[in-house]
Amino acid sequence: MNSRKRRGYAAAAATGASLALVLTACSGGDNDGGSEASASTDCAAYEQYGDLSGKEVSVYTSIVDPESKQQTDSYKPFEECTGATIKYEGSREFEAQLPVRLQAGNAPDIAYIPQPGFLKSIVADYPDVVVPAPQAVQDNAKEYYTQSWIDYGSVDGTLYATPLGANVKSFVWYSPSAFEENGYEIPKTWDDLMTLTDKIAADHPEAKPWCAGIESGDATGWPATDWLEDVVLRTAGPEVYDQWVNHEIPFNDPQILSALQTVGGILKNDKYVNGGLGDVKTIATTPWNEAANGIPDGTCYLHRAANFYQANWDPDLKVAEDGDVYAFYLPGKTEDDKPLLGGGEFVTAFADRPEVAAFQAFLSSPEWANEKAKVTGQGWFSANSGLDPSLLQNPLDKLSFDLLTDDSYTFRFDGSDQMPGAVGADAFWKQMTAWIGEDQSDEKTLDNIEAAWPAS
Repeated sequence: MNSRKRRGYAAAAATGASLALVLTACSGGDNDGGSEASASTDCAAYEQYGDLSGKEVSVYTSIVDPESKQQTDSYKPFEECTGATIKYEGSREFEAQLPVRLQAGNAPDIAYIPQPGFLKSIVADYPDVVVPAPQAVQDNAKEYYTQSWIDYGSVDGTLYATPLGANVKSFVWYSPSAFEENGYEIPKTWDDLMTLTDKIAADHPEAKPWCAGIESGDATGWPATDWLEDVVLRTAGPEVYDQWVNHEIPFNDPQILSALQTVGGILKNDKYVNGGLGDVKTIATTPWNEAANGIPDGTCYLHRAANFYQANWDPDLKVAEDGDVYAFYLPGKTEDDKPLLGGGEFVTAFADRPEVAAFQAFLSSPEWANEKAKVTGQGWFSANSGLDPSLLQNPLDKLSFDLLTDDSYTFRFDGSDQMPGAVGADAFWKQMTAWIGEDQSDEKTLDNIEAAWPAS
């Protein structure tokens, strides 16, 4: 999820309650000249970073309130145990301003880059400014992250960045009680999903199987891009997906056209959408964070959306397998075919001072992931396999973490976030909106996006 998508999420999300840090007694040494570790903080795991008293590390990111407080709270043990100070700056203009700062020689020590494509462009444009990951970060990456995540943080075989947070997009939201009442089962394959869709349409002509919405202010259209990306993974496979994202095949390749037609078989089918909201065209004007309200209302039964959609449910609704709403994995062609679409941010350094390397290593460690889980209410998890799942505070976060760290699933990063900005955050969004709202043809939609791809 890039920073513009994040703003839509943050605006809809409730602030997660910060939890008290209940840790064992401090075992670290004194921090002369710095803040001394409190008696409630166990500093044993932080001794590897050394005494950083009086040192400061600046962090620049697109993560703003309310999530920024959860970020800064998660750094407190590092600050207390090492004596370092973390200077945090969140900006809604991050993507525009980071290159400006790099060009002006005013680089932050650390930046959280929300797209692998942006990371690649930064490395290409400022090769003498971006610092390859230090050995401690490389070691953590090998131990705690799958190869896919390492690859997304690498450019030309060099690791520059490790993931911060993560999200899973391959989910379908539903009502467990509605499924139980109607005898519906969680689909295990794509064909099962379509059979279920047809059964819901037949059983409930007054409602619709699916509900959807792609309106998101200046980012309108991004939920539709997720639909296509998920389906490309399922119909064409991960290798073709990679070729498509990297423009090794054209955007309007026949395999992508076939995937868009599959998406249209749901989203542009009046028998299937738009439960409780209107006809197909209402998808283009329905706010993405309100689109699934028909599930608890009984006017729709299925809604494809990421794990972070949980922040948009009424607080009185229980998100659980036996609750009011929950989500199941969007199935592949077969039970053994397990593509997984997701996203996240990447920790990138622009200074090679010891304190910067230490903080970057901390952010790639289980200690940080666990600390972040403690201070976040819900809707956050990491791809770090060292994260203690018992710290995740709701079942969907735990399920998302399990999927991300399960090697039997084939993970791919959000495609639009990897593409050039003129495509992924402009033409792709706009043309998918026209495809829905104006009933623009499949061919014209893909041709227009292909025409927007930069020549070099």
